[in-house]
Amino acid sequence: MGLHAEIVPQRRLFIDGDWVQPRQGKRIPIVNPTTEESVGDIPAATSEDVYAAVKAAKEALHRNNGKDWSKATGKHRATYLRAIAKRVAERKDELAKLESIDCGKPLDEAAWDMDDVSGCFEYYADLAEKLDERQYAPLELPMEQFKCNILRQPVGVVALITPWNYPLLMATWKVAPALAAGCTAILKPSEIASVTCLELASIAKEVGLPNGVLNVITGYGQEAGAPLASHQDVNKVAFTGSTDTGRSIMSAASQLIKPVTLELGGKSPIIVFEDADIDKAVEWAMFGAFWTNGQICSATSRLLLQESIADEFLKKIASWASSIKVSDPLEKDCRLGPLVSENQYKKVKEFVRVAQEEGATLVCGGKRPDHLSKGYFLAPTVLSNVKRDMQIWAEEVFGPVLAVSTFKTEEEAVLMANDTQYGLGGAVISKDDERCKRVSEALECGIVWINCSQPCFCQAPWGGNKRSGFGRELGEWGLENYLTVKQITRYISNDDWGWYPKPSKL
Repeated sequence: MGLHAEIVPQRRLFIDGDWVQPRQGKRIPIVNPTTEESVGDIPAATSEDVYAAVKAAKEALHRNNGKDWSKATGKHRATYLRAIAKRVAERKDELAKLESIDCGKPLDEAAWDMDDVSGCFEYYADLAEKLDERQYAPLELPMEQFKCNILRQPVGVVALITPWNYPLLMATWKVAPALAAGCTAILKPSEIASVTCLELASIAKEVGLPNGVLNVITGYGQEAGAPLASHQDVNKVAFTGSTDTGRSIMSAASQLIKPVTLELGGKSPIIVFEDADIDKAVEWAMFGAFWTNGQICSATSRLLLQESIADEFLKKIASWASSIKVSDPLEKDCRLGPLVSENQYKKVKEFVRVAQEEGATLVCGGKRPDHLSKGYFLAPTVLSNVKRDMQIWAEEVFGPVLAVSTFKTEEEAVLMANDTQYGLGGAVISKDDERCKRVSEALECGIVWINCSQPCFCQAPWGGNKRSGFGRELGEWGLENYLTVKQITRYISNDDWGWYPKPSKL
């Protein structure tokens, strides 16, 4: 039995504060990507379950004239967010282990995610309280007969559709601000990794979150996600995932003129200039591409090296990447676990094969490490001599694969970095502060890292440009996503308006 002896909790759908069986009684097996074995199953919702969840959320939004939740004070809602944060912190070890078993991320990373989940709920509890102070903020007007105030109100019932690479954290990035704003929500996690999101439902129940405020439905995209995104009583959809799915969600929402926030794919550049400290740059290049097993939308998976340092850099990264501990994610000090599923594993291996066929050079990796006989493992992979017309340079791989190209000048580096349909992140590594500033301003993306890659803080805005989507999550921007702004203008003069002359008395 070993490290994976724990039984994954058997859960139902969470609708209106209760655990309910999916109407059609179907379930989806949970495959542990490390052992390739089934370790349990999750409920498979269909449209009937979706309708029940939306109905529950709508009722919760309006219950007691909104006083129970949507029109309650931010301070009142914050008490629930803090209670959730506290419970996540208490269950951190257990939740981290479930996350690792479900999606294959190294246990140390999963534990760090749980700290972030807890911190994110705390952060939005603070913002919920501050929202009370911001209500009825006055606006200056050019006419003294009028007074104008701004009211922020919840957007309503929201559908939150989240990916498998950070199952609980990506859910939290949406659930925490949505609840802080006073919305009621239906969370639909990826069917590939839903275990910890169902545990979030159990925590919501435990802390007494009012029924229907958060509903969690698991199931396939076509059967559960699609009817949710297109439901007429859902007021907004927030989605993180692939660009293709984002396109269909946007298209479904457009039929009902429904707002969407989309955080989609990426193919982010990391530019290393010749004055960089090479050892530090090598580690950041690896972290930017291999963290979360390379399955991260903001991965800096295109490495642009200034020509003069390319040879030395590639030698160092080959030797260092080959020494990364690839193992069962529950093993101590594991730094790279398996890809999430067999499908993903095959897809990533095909990317590497095609890249070599097109003329890229395999510097290291490219196959399952010799010491692992099963599991969807791929050794950290570096490909050099990558040209701009190769598939590996243009398309998102979502695996531990770094594509490397070289440049001569700063202008050329910026042109190469921006030559992509995506615009999520970008990194620049150089000791020259002025150059870092110039390049940061020139990169066409929503997030820039200087002398690092991938740090993420819930206080700072997150999101992209171009086909990486639009809208920003996290920070105060994350809360604004779930609020609608209302102007309230009052006539305060004692005088008549006097636009129309009064009819003369007969």
